[in-house]
Amino acid sequence: MKPMFRRIWGLMYRHLALYRRSWPRMLELAYWPILQMCIWGFTARFLAARMGSPAIMAGAALLGGVLLWEITLRSQMGMSISFLEEMWSRNLGHVFVSPLRPFEMIAALIGMSIIRMLLGVLPAILLAWALYAFNLFTLGPVLVLFFINLMIMGWAVALGVISLVLRHGAGAEPLAWGVLFGLAPFSAVFYPVSVLPAVIQPIALLLPTTHVFEGMRAVLIQDVIRWDHLAAAFGLNLIWLAAAALLFARQFHQARVRGALMSIGE
Repeated sequence: MKPMFRRIWGLMYRHLALYRRSWPRMLELAYWPILQMCIWGFTARFLAARMGSPAIMAGAALLGGVLLWEITLRSQMGMSISFLEEMWSRNLGHVFVSPLRPFEMIAALIGMSIIRMLLGVLPAILLAWALYAFNLFTLGPVLVLFFINLMIMGWAVALGVISLVLRHGAGAEPLAWGVLFGLAPFSAVFYPVSVLPAVIQPIALLLPTTHVFEGMRAVLIQDVIRWDHLAAAFGLNLIWLAAAALLFARQFHQARVRGALMSIGE
């Protein structure tokens, strides 16, 4: 077990070293979460000033949605971009000549995803409290379950993106930035599922993120923990993650057979 953890830490350290003396990289981690929080925070403040107390509750749900969505987004991008950096540096062939196994690389990418997500989202959470008096931690211990579900969903999407990059090469790189945004309208981030067209609602309920955001609004607005939504989120996450892992295993094997690990990105 000890050599396995040493290999995982070795790959993580390789990525952490890129941030150690690069303030632009560090700034980029927090830039977008803070920018999103500021835009929607000022929007919520404007609505509260115009509409009174009902808009204050709606503004809290809006800010909560923004901050929790960034957890999913940063988890997905943290994992995807760490993989892409290996590809851009033509390092994938060297990595897998070593004793590193595919699941160890995924574990290292997940570790980097957690670090990147925390460095990006925590400053936005603190600024939301300082600027708008919105404390995300008032959700209570259930916030940990929301975090876990959203991170797992981000990892599942990232595995899917990595699989497509292994299959299609550099042409699939833009998916690392755009694919999760395509799921946002169906995830009910800023509004309940009930406002979606009836034909779309069953699709939305197949996403773990939808149940997390429905659960968040129940806690903020009704002060009720919807355990049914949390159970659905965990169950769907298991399905999404298993499907993504199978896709990755298949595409990684085919990339190895084709010799694409040495040439990918060219």
